[in-house]
Amino acid sequence: MQIRLPEQAERKSAPQPAYAALDLGTNNCRLLVAVPTRSGQFRVVDAFSRIVRLGEGLTATGRLGDAAMTRAVEALKVCADKLAARDIKQARLIATEACRSAANGEEFLDRVKRETGLQLEIIDRETEARLAVSGCGSLVERGTKAVVLFDIGGGSSEIALVDVSGERRPRLARHIVAWTSLPVGVVSLAERFGGRTVTPEIFQAMVADVAGMLDRFDERGKLGALANGPDFHLLGTSGTVTTLAGVHLGLERYDRRRVDGLWLDRANVDAMIAKLVSWDFAERVANPCIGPDRADLVLAGCAILEAIRAVWPSERLRVADRGLREGILSELMGDDGAWRRQTNTNNQRQGTR
Repeated sequence: MQIRLPEQAERKSAPQPAYAALDLGTNNCRLLVAVPTRSGQFRVVDAFSRIVRLGEGLTATGRLGDAAMTRAVEALKVCADKLAARDIKQARLIATEACRSAANGEEFLDRVKRETGLQLEIIDRETEARLAVSGCGSLVERGTKAVVLFDIGGGSSEIALVDVSGERRPRLARHIVAWTSLPVGVVSLAERFGGRTVTPEIFQAMVADVAGMLDRFDERGKLGALANGPDFHLLGTSGTVTTLAGVHLGLERYDRRRVDGLWLDRANVDAMIAKLVSWDFAERVANPCIGPDRADLVLAGCAILEAIRAVWPSERLRVADRGLREGILSELMGDDGAWRRQTNTNNQRQGTR
């Protein structure tokens, strides 16, 4: 759907109209602005990301806190300025678990509209899972027969079972055979069990808590024998898996180009999780791929990952530094015929040479 943007009286001209995707989650506020290129591809022309911790305290109170809402509004003002500065053909601006579950979620979005001009929509969990899959389609290689894609968020975790053993369709989301949304994410789990001091016993208690939720997912065996074959793998899109990848690579500073699409085998993941569990809070803060913003959340994410790996053991995990926003952009451009027009334009140019 098209979202009405703020008044754009003095927009800068752009060589071609752009598409925008904004994701306001429990922990982060992220924006991507992109233009279509060759079929199924796009080029990012602007981006923004800020940790706002909108869901801070939500588990205990059931409401969004004043300080958290103010942080989110300030980040959204930056997003509104970026959108107003460009020729945006279509945009989709979404809010996820924090606004979905908070008693004052709709009230907060009314405030966002008043103070920033942005009108966000709260999407349901099924839509969130579908968009995450749509954003990661290019990371499922040819020859793969099945994938379990997971998105560990701040307040919820989406898991999609994807069967690509038959004829491959352009949109990976059409291959989803089952999905679930766990009502737990890195923020909510860390608030319940503690994120600063996490002993091995506390970590195992977190894993067991998430495992209990997964036990209630009746369709977790839907992929059958495909999930036990050599052409099966896990695909993770979240700060948890990108952090693990950064630690694994020993990066002095996070580098998306080296992380997005990286393969980790079972031993790599085991080693990284064991290393993080052995570190105290100060050591996690000191790591450049974790830092103070994620130091109290990363082990909660690892616990969710461990519970997922126990149900769907795999020798390979692929890391995706992409997800909801990329899924939104892909769907907007596909539904709008942007790539078809781009192809026609290119053909016309070639014909005049």
